[in-house]
Amino acid sequence: MILFSGKIEDYLQRKLIEENPTQQFIFCANMEEARKALSLAEILVTYGEDLTDELIEEAVSLKWIMVLSAGMEKMPFEAIKQRDILVTNARGIHRIPMAEYAISMILQVYRQTKKLIEHEKAHEWAKHLPMEELHGKTMLILGAGAIGQEVARVAKAFHVKTLGVSRSGRSLDYFDEVYQMEAFQSLLPQADIFISILPSTKETQGMLQYGHLEALPNHALFLNMGRGDVIDFTDIIRAVNEGQIAHAVLDVFEQEPLPADNPLWDNDAITLTPHISASTKHYDPRALEIFQKNLLIYNKDKKDYVNEIDVTRGY
Repeated sequence: MILFSGKIEDYLQRKLIEENPTQQFIFCANMEEARKALSLAEILVTYGEDLTDELIEEAVSLKWIMVLSAGMEKMPFEAIKQRDILVTNARGIHRIPMAEYAISMILQVYRQTKKLIEHEKAHEWAKHLPMEELHGKTMLILGAGAIGQEVARVAKAFHVKTLGVSRSGRSLDYFDEVYQMEAFQSLLPQADIFISILPSTKETQGMLQYGHLEALPNHALFLNMGRGDVIDFTDIIRAVNEGQIAHAVLDVFEQEPLPADNPLWDNDAITLTPHISASTKHYDPRALEIFQKNLLIYNKDKKDYVNEIDVTRGY
């Protein structure tokens, strides 16, 4: 039996049933509702934030967890590992919306969008706001995976020099240069735009600090759309207040929702968005395409799953 612990649209439910007539599906809106059937589920489809050690213990028939997102930091991996449960996720489906988000946020800073809207509301003809160009800039992307590569591809349309950082450092399309993680600090002085797309792991938590932002040119823009725990927000505030960087765009935070009294809200040199860089109406259909591919593999008892997760590493 295949159990869904997160709501998906009715038309997607019908599509899954039509494409898999021999499978039994139970679609639930949340884990509280799904828990009633959890002990019977062989396959669980979840958004990845509703599982606990206790629930894994209850899921006595569970063999495979499909996570309809890329973020895995809230998964109870130790309990999953003990049960030898297969885990796959939807890594890669975020690349298009997140690349568009990155470029749109950079352009709104360079083209003074927030100030233009303020002047429009005030009926002010602010013709002399200084404008910047993306053309000719150098972009450093920390995390040169599927999303980072798509950001680099789109950035190339603006004649941007693209530098990528990954664990392997191997060459990738759309990057002028790719380096291993150990080298990224030496690249910071070159970067007009510094983008973090890192996941949340033991290795990445607190990886960036004030000194890294200080090493950037003072006209640089820092954009974080990976995970908020890669850097303490106080280091970002300090960097913009001291003029070490010109602007920060943040879509992710250590605490979400971001508390209303957090000082990030009130800084003109910081743009905040509520963790929506991957949002798109195409999200669930793309994620379920991966699930459908893996379901065919699972039913044939093969091992070449799309996006199989190493549960010892968490990604």
